[in-house]
Amino acid sequence: MRAFLFPGQGSQAVGMGAALAEASQAARDTFAEVDEALGQNLFRLMREGPEEELKLTENAQPAIMANSLAVFAALTKEGGVDFAKAANFVAGHSLGEYSALAAAGSFDLPTTAKLLKLRGQAMQRAVPVGQGAMAALLGADLELARRIAEAAARGEVCTVANDNDPTQVVLSGHKGAIDRVVEIAKEMGAKRAIPLPVSAPFHCPLMQPAAEAMRDALSYVMVGDPVVPVFANVTAQPESDPDTIRNLLVEQVTGMVRWRESVANMGEAGVEEFVELGGKVLGTMVKRILPDVKVTSVVSIEDLEALAKEIA
Repeated sequence: MRAFLFPGQGSQAVGMGAALAEASQAARDTFAEVDEALGQNLFRLMREGPEEELKLTENAQPAIMANSLAVFAALTKEGGVDFAKAANFVAGHSLGEYSALAAAGSFDLPTTAKLLKLRGQAMQRAVPVGQGAMAALLGADLELARRIAEAAARGEVCTVANDNDPTQVVLSGHKGAIDRVVEIAKEMGAKRAIPLPVSAPFHCPLMQPAAEAMRDALSYVMVGDPVVPVFANVTAQPESDPDTIRNLLVEQVTGMVRWRESVANMGEAGVEEFVELGGKVLGTMVKRILPDVKVTSVVSIEDLEALAKEIA
């Protein structure tokens, strides 16, 4: 069995998608369709930068999705891969869940781009710059991360945002609390805590205004039945019901990304091969969770052609 994975924020880089677009008409069409939907030359920003502008949440989120779905389009339209037959499950990390849902046919591409642009803007607006922060705990499991978060909170918000793999958990909340996390993490048993270069504290209760914005936006959107089940971030379970998917996307804004559990549960369901489209971050996490599975990262046209030859 095979699962396709779609990366989240942090996978953006100036130059992303440029070589793929040169080699693939389907990729070029994807980037053009996203640009048209947003009324923005996002692909030029992806190709040329500046990096500071690309890193802005409202740009990074649709850009990462566009890159993943350009790979997906080239694989399915030009590589001859029948996605419904090739995939048993899909999953995406945070914003990547939208990419996964688009690949599975629950959203069309313009809708996905607009939702992620709005999501990025709403997340940025939810907490004034400088008031929130995030830190990655290395050498810490979920239980230790929760103890560190509780000790650092001191009346402020400090919660687990991402349970990524057995050795990496991300905390999110008020800046003061996250500063305390960095101070106390080592003495509490973590290898170290690294402040993350993010502009807002994602996946914590401070994001509630953004969750309400997404609830409103998603209420107007048609959610189709996915052609394969989508493992949801907040349940770590396969979901296929459109109304459930809609509600879980709202919960996801403030909820913990249960990535470690999602991957482990896919493994228990029989998945032996994981294919990451448009990035190389999730594959590393997968190998820490399930060391014996096959992991393939598809970024370049060469990666894509090799995979298409294998599974088409």
